[in-house]
Amino acid sequence: MRARLTLLVASTMVLILLAFLVPLAVLVRQAAEDRALSRAADVIQSIVPLAGAGEAAALQVTVTAQSVPVTVFLPDGTVLGAPSARTPGVRLAATRNAALTVTVDAGRELVVPVSGTAGTTVIRALVPASELSRGVTRAWTLLALLGLVLVLLGLFVADRLARTITAPISQLSAVSHRLASAELDARAEPAGPPELREVAGALNHLAGRIQDLLATERERVADLSHRLRTPLTALRLEAESLRDPEESSRVAAAADQVARAVTAVIQQTRRATVTPTTAVSCDATAVVADRVAFWAVLAEDTGRAVQQDLPSAPLPVAVAADDLAAALDALLGNVFAHTPDGTPFSVTLTPLTTGGASLTVADSGPGLPPESSRRGASGGGSTGLGLDIARRAAASFEISSPPTGGAMVRLRFAAG
Repeated sequence: MRARLTLLVASTMVLILLAFLVPLAVLVRQAAEDRALSRAADVIQSIVPLAGAGEAAALQVTVTAQSVPVTVFLPDGTVLGAPSARTPGVRLAATRNAALTVTVDAGRELVVPVSGTAGTTVIRALVPASELSRGVTRAWTLLALLGLVLVLLGLFVADRLARTITAPISQLSAVSHRLASAELDARAEPAGPPELREVAGALNHLAGRIQDLLATERERVADLSHRLRTPLTALRLEAESLRDPEESSRVAAAADQVARAVTAVIQQTRRATVTPTTAVSCDATAVVADRVAFWAVLAEDTGRAVQQDLPSAPLPVAVAADDLAAALDALLGNVFAHTPDGTPFSVTLTPLTTGGASLTVADSGPGLPPESSRRGASGGGSTGLGLDIARRAAASFEISSPPTGGAMVRLRFAAG
């Protein structure tokens, strides 16, 4: 933008200078010609009285003393002054008895006839081309230099003016990038034209509003933690009262996992700023095996056949163990929530040739509705955020329907 404004001012100034300097240059040249012709005319006027009186001796002295080449053609054919043949202009002036200005190769000739008792005397003054343009080149050079100086001065002023406009814009851009990087304390300093100052104020107001909304959201999450502690405590007590130790341990472990997940969400949400996270990884084989074993108990209760295909060796992936577990839990939870009892499902974990792993959860149920690929959309009356949890944990996310029916969700994770 700064370059464009400068270029616009430069082009405008060049057009204005051309509109003034070109006519001025023509006027300078015309003035030089008029000055040279006027000087020659003055010389001729000083000779006319002597030519009319027919004083040849005085005429010879006067003509010879002139700085302009002057030739006098007497009626008897005598030629005084600068040697010259009778040009067509001289003959035409003698015939018409009228003064003439004729353009010739050497310059301009002024021809003035003077009538006397002995006949018509013709006075011819030659103005060389060099005299007609004397001082023109110098004047044109000065005009060109003046125009160049004015253009450079205009460019300097335009650049300073453009900078006063573009500098606040650059600052607004930098502040917006800082806000996008979660530096919510970034503020723009109002500067520049009134419109830009208004934009800076609006951006600062937006940043403040975002901070207020995040603070409100953090308080809501904190309130959620207090609301969940009571039912979680009751759930633990119920688990301890179960007679079957294995069942009690399983329910208590599930309650503890919910408590840990809620605590992690609260801690993450209540952070004032987002800081760069360190690289995380986990053994996908161990995490998937643990979660499949957990859901296998519920699958047995609901008559679902579980098929798992896991590598025999550890498979590191670039995702936290809790995030991978939450993603798999969300997918398996959808299977149990949206398919009838007795519907079989499978969990497959395979290494990728490029590094990382592919996790596939498939079932033989009615399949997923088309809107399930959108965040927050659900065809089964749920929140629709389960698939989004899995999507955010994986490097890539794909939903498809196998030819045999049902639904298949494939997650790909980068190498850890």
